[in-house]
Amino acid sequence: MGIDRPAAAAPSHREAVKVVADTPLPVTGAAGAGVFRLYVSRDWSKPDPSVTRAVTVIHGRLRNAVVYRRSAETALVAAGPEAQAETLLVTPQFLADQDIPARDLPPDTLRWTAEGWMGGEPATGPAPVSSFEALDAIMDRLADRALFPNLRQIVIAGHSAGGQVVQRYAAAFRKDAALARLGVRMRFVVANPSSYLYFSADRSTPTDPKACPDVDRWKYGLQDRPPYAADRDAPTLEAEYVARDVVMLLGAKDADPNHRALDRSCAAEAQGPNRLARGLNYFDYLSARHPDGFRHVLRRVAGVGHNGDAMLTSPCGLRALFDAPGCDAP
Repeated sequence: MGIDRPAAAAPSHREAVKVVADTPLPVTGAAGAGVFRLYVSRDWSKPDPSVTRAVTVIHGRLRNAVVYRRSAETALVAAGPEAQAETLLVTPQFLADQDIPARDLPPDTLRWTAEGWMGGEPATGPAPVSSFEALDAIMDRLADRALFPNLRQIVIAGHSAGGQVVQRYAAAFRKDAALARLGVRMRFVVANPSSYLYFSADRSTPTDPKACPDVDRWKYGLQDRPPYAADRDAPTLEAEYVARDVVMLLGAKDADPNHRALDRSCAAEAQGPNRLARGLNYFDYLSARHPDGFRHVLRRVAGVGHNGDAMLTSPCGLRALFDAPGCDAP
């Protein structure tokens, strides 16, 4: 007779990471400096004229960058030899407070609260550097013409919590003009996030702000946004966001309203009952507000639920990351 055993507990984002990315990147923000950790697929400390595309993939809430690095590598192989020859992969890791003592990391290592990195909040140490400033440091390295003289495109993608990062970063992005002067195109790939940043009070489920005070606060709305996003007014942020190259990837089966990692706060619930519905609602929201010239693309990934590897390596994922053929239907 078999013995019933309790199911293993699902990993928690409040636990320390098991593996820390191996490449340090110094970051200097408006309020100080620290060292960010990431993986890169090539030595990016010396000139590499073969690189024409850089793809940055951001992990989910478990901060498991090593897992997302493998997914990015698998996707790159599937994209074919030409993409492999011309693409640099970057996989950042947003470490949290608990990771520093657990992994015996140096005190200058940047870390955030377990949720703060998802919305561009300041780091808890060694200086209040925004997680978006850490991403800016990656953009600055990639835009260095002494290192990458032939770079033509940067793609930044994220799944789940990483999708939340990319969506808010795309809304607050500051590097358009500098990259445009270099002839570098930006694309933001937002895959299966739990919530989105709204630019107005409109929601699919009307919500009383008195009963749900966070519904219009950052990261769900523009009230009380962090310093990184506070230098421009709401109309400017929205106009810049809708003009950017943004691809929304939604798993056609990511529709579980009780998924263990789904944001169930009232602010998130106001956007819809599950990730698929929230993504569709958000796309409709922006389409209605910008009927002319709205350039964002939404693609459903058939047969896939909340699975970052399956999303990124799907034909739609390959098209979003590498402009590979396939996934023609919106």
